[in-house]
Amino acid sequence: MNDECRKRESEMLSWASIVPSFIIHHSYAMLIHTESISRTYRMGTGEIRALRSVSVDIEKGEYVAITGPSGAGKSTLMHILGCLERPSEGTYQLDGRDVSGMTDDELSSVRSRQIGFVFQPYNLVHQLTVLENVMLAPFFARDHSRGTKQRCLQMIEMVGLRERAVHRPAELSGGEVQRAAIARALANDPLLLLADEPTGNLDTETGDGIMQIFENLHNAGRTIIMVTHDPKIADRARRRIRLVDGSLTMNDER
Repeated sequence: MNDECRKRESEMLSWASIVPSFIIHHSYAMLIHTESISRTYRMGTGEIRALRSVSVDIEKGEYVAITGPSGAGKSTLMHILGCLERPSEGTYQLDGRDVSGMTDDELSSVRSRQIGFVFQPYNLVHQLTVLENVMLAPFFARDHSRGTKQRCLQMIEMVGLRERAVHRPAELSGGEVQRAAIARALANDPLLLLADEPTGNLDTETGDGIMQIFENLHNAGRTIIMVTHDPKIADRARRRIRLVDGSLTMNDER
């Protein structure tokens, strides 16, 4: 990373501490409750059990890292918690509602209104500006209320991209693109923020800046669940859940 990029990342980090008051969720009530959830995939004539009877409770405002070796079931668990998949067995309650038996349309509504996703590949639309990418979240949630654009601009400012709002992804650094993805994930003020290896494509210095944003969001009361294979990243969370061969082997609250 050259000196100019480092300067820009440093300036963005100073802005990342700005957290709008409307995103604070300091209730500490139960948000996630899973009871013996399992996930089985059929492969030809055989079956693969990706998750095996996982029971876990996560309260609002917690910052949790899901860890484990490759193939342990981390992404499968995150997909279920994010309502991208249903468990094959067991029940999953999100904010007091049983979502494990919902229809595809119902799950889509829950995802768009209550869950924000941050993925390693960023998944921004290259033809759109940062602001337009962030505004996709309320658009797909059918939120056309007044103030939507201003809310999205606040999210962009919060992650340190106020000067880059009209730039397209190709004009941004890797850290800036990931910051834009975080702003988009927050645009609908979700109950739950899910991050899958959010620093996996970034160098150490830029990754530290991204992790500082998650720290700030947690301190503001956000519920964050992060999938990572990096123990240093997992140590930044307040609690660790470890999976091995689809089974829960550690549920550590620190």
